[in-house]
Amino acid sequence: MAADLHCHTKLSDGSVGIEDLIIIAQKSGIGTIAITDHDCLAGTVRGQVIGKRYGVEIIPGVELSAFDYEAGKKVHILCYLAEKPDRLEGLCKRTSVARKRAGQIMMLKVAARFPVSTDFIISHASGSTNLFKQHIMHALMDAGYTNEIFGDLYHALFSRESETNLLAPVKYPDVKEVIEEVHGAGGIAVLAHPAFYDNFDEIDKYIEMGIDGIEVWHPSAGDEVIERLSKICKKNKLLMTGGSDFHGIYGGKPVTLGTCTTPDEHIEKLKGYKAKKKRAQRKAEKEAAKKSEEDK
Repeated sequence: MAADLHCHTKLSDGSVGIEDLIIIAQKSGIGTIAITDHDCLAGTVRGQVIGKRYGVEIIPGVELSAFDYEAGKKVHILCYLAEKPDRLEGLCKRTSVARKRAGQIMMLKVAARFPVSTDFIISHASGSTNLFKQHIMHALMDAGYTNEIFGDLYHALFSRESETNLLAPVKYPDVKEVIEEVHGAGGIAVLAHPAFYDNFDEIDKYIEMGIDGIEVWHPSAGDEVIERLSKICKKNKLLMTGGSDFHGIYGGKPVTLGTCTTPDEHIEKLKGYKAKKKRAQRKAEKEAAKKSEEDK
């Protein structure tokens, strides 16, 4: 059965609520999804409860924002099946505070440039843990200044190349720190959509840092990219995941739930990964102890 391991809800920058997302999955014949809101774990427990009601398996997840300061690139790390998710709360809170500060600055600049109030803009972020660019654009849509989220106006206001941009900087944690935090929480660290942020040249470095897998199937990845990433994963014995990166109307382009999915064999590998890793660790410890005894 299809599994979409990359979905966003209203808790971050998606336009659909948790229950509605799960209903869409059920009606689309998608038996397993992961709710991976940006730097937000709030939907996991509620998602699992609602998922049982509709017969949809919810794999605990979160998409963590990071930055590779050496390469000068954004990096997103998907965390799955964290045994101690509370250990990620500090990391999520730091990013959330930084994003909220930037969002407020951008909101004030928009309110100064357009005849809309800050309360009007904030109302479009109702239910979210933060204020994202999509919420600001939705407010401008309702005010009649555009008929799309990601159009000319978005690029004028939020593209780094635009001379009229209103961007406010957000300081994200270093990618190495994020991977370590995921492992500290007993989670599985997967490099999200490397084609989207052009992270290809850094993959070997992230493997050395300890990533457990790569998101191979994603709307940003064509056949050649999928083949390239698959080879990297097989060579380095990494997990392979896939997901639609569903955001509803807040996505960069129309994407339906299940556009990209994770094959059954790779879902099973993900679920059994930590147990397999622990067995390998115990075996290595026994062999090391045995060798130590023999050397005495």
